[in-house]
Amino acid sequence: MAGDKRLIVALDVPDMGQARNLVEKLGDSVSYYKVGMELYYSTGREVIAYLRSLNKDVFLDLKLHDIPNTVAQSLRVLTELGASMLNIHASGGLAMMKAASQAVANKADQLGISRPALIAVTVLTSIDAADWANLRHDMSIKEHVVHLAKLAQSAGIDGVVASPQEAEAIRAACGEKFIIVTPGVRPQGAAINDQSRIATPLEALKKGAHHLVIGRPITAAADPRTAALEIRKEMEAV
Repeated sequence: MAGDKRLIVALDVPDMGQARNLVEKLGDSVSYYKVGMELYYSTGREVIAYLRSLNKDVFLDLKLHDIPNTVAQSLRVLTELGASMLNIHASGGLAMMKAASQAVANKADQLGISRPALIAVTVLTSIDAADWANLRHDMSIKEHVVHLAKLAQSAGIDGVVASPQEAEAIRAACGEKFIIVTPGVRPQGAAINDQSRIATPLEALKKGAHHLVIGRPITAAADPRTAALEIRKEMEAV
């Protein structure tokens, strides 16, 4: 059984032992994993090499945000690891995003490997209206997300991370090929946890998401594999 690559399971665990345990439990039900800061800072390259040895795709979610040269040089190193997707913060600006895109392309060409997709985080899905008001932006969350998506696209970035609630507007503004990765996806009846702008898997896909990042509804389930298969079944309707 091949995993549905639209589903990316978040390996938000602190060490290799727990990561291996989850991956073994999920087996062939999942083919794409997100490795975030917690796990990468604990294990480094080891977890990427482990997942690639199992022919799993990897979204390396480190959300780089710094001056253009620092981000570009960091991405040159990360491109070597074999992840299928890397990310940066769109709020780092146009120059940073252009430098990031060029660095990934150049390093992949130098190594003779497929270029990993590079996507930009827009507004974190944990941010709600009250948080947004505290940040003193002069436009709504949705307007700002679409603005950042268009800016990222102009910089040569392949797509964005955004909540399901903005996916439809991004799709309209940036076209069908622009990648939209949506965290904040919760099956019916699942706990919201620290997410604010959420949707079900079916809703997110109908709004235009290419990939759904799902963590605790699968990884904290009594039977993670069954939980993953139930979500995949819902996704098959789109």
